[in-house]
Amino acid sequence: MDRGTQQLPAAGRPPAWLLVLPWVTMVLLVIVQLTTPRSVQLGFAFAVVPPLTTLVYGMLGTALVAGAMGGLLMLPAIRADDVTYGDLLAFVLIGAVSVVLAGFRVRRDAQLVSVRTVAEAAQLAVLPPMPERVGPVRCGALYRAAERGTLVGGDLYDVQDGPYGVRAVVGDVKGHGLAAVGTVSSLLGAFREAVLDERDLAGVAARLDRRLVVDSTGRAGAEVTEVFATAVLMEFPPGGSEVRILSCGHPAPLVVGGGAAREVTLVPGAPLGLALVDFRAPETVTVPLPRGHLLLAHTDGVTEARDATGAFYPLAERLGAWTGPSAPADLVRAVWRDLSSYAGEVADDVALLALSTPDGHS
Repeated sequence: MDRGTQQLPAAGRPPAWLLVLPWVTMVLLVIVQLTTPRSVQLGFAFAVVPPLTTLVYGMLGTALVAGAMGGLLMLPAIRADDVTYGDLLAFVLIGAVSVVLAGFRVRRDAQLVSVRTVAEAAQLAVLPPMPERVGPVRCGALYRAAERGTLVGGDLYDVQDGPYGVRAVVGDVKGHGLAAVGTVSSLLGAFREAVLDERDLAGVAARLDRRLVVDSTGRAGAEVTEVFATAVLMEFPPGGSEVRILSCGHPAPLVVGGGAAREVTLVPGAPLGLALVDFRAPETVTVPLPRGHLLLAHTDGVTEARDATGAFYPLAERLGAWTGPSAPADLVRAVWRDLSSYAGEVADDVALLALSTPDGHS
């Protein structure tokens, strides 16, 4: 699975230019002091260096910079006429406070890294990396969360092998970002159980709908919240080169290959979790996948992306001339590159899942 370059931000080693910046600033101040009249008041500028150093160095590095600055100010050739011994004492106090602040910053950064590491592990547990193959089905997946600094948003996908074949889901829950992660986790858990128990996709859809309806009612005494999702379910029967598809209010997947891309014609059903009196899954459609063809499922973050003129991204049209390899991972990466070039910054969650049957890959 490709999560791309958008990862959780973490505190790492600062770049080399930032590490030398306090020393370069100090040298420049000395040069300016030596090349200007002694009556020009530049002493205050030296006091800025230690506080700025706390953003880059720890306690030891800040102490070295503050000590070097104090030593320079003691030299008669550098010390301006307006710098008194009282000013020197103030510089010493500023340096001491800067060292203490550097210690607090280092400790805070360590705590922040720990929290972010736990958050990343939790999000990867919700949506773990997709293997290249699930049973006999080859997979390629790509996910981009709209909320910066997160790995999981309001979109979801999964592929699971079970007694009735390999089943896959691509869905989009209400909202995005961290607020939707709980619903995503609940929906994926229900899907993984239903894959093992339900004999057909209609039963899987009913289980997902029931899960969301229960979640929307909340616990006893809790405020009722509206929770719903769209989803497309796919099933690869054992030993076959076809796929069964069912859509609950979700965009239809595309069959890509042979120099063309066509959207699968589906009977759309209602989204999951609307608490309808009698949930009925829509009709399941069986679609053949010849050798070299792939099934590409996506969320609306792809087709609702716009270019500078406001035009929506024409996914089927852009894939019509696809002549690349029939590896699912290559397809989803090509779509993301083309989408990024078309729309620039994509503001919504994006999920792409490409699948090929046992006889439909090269």
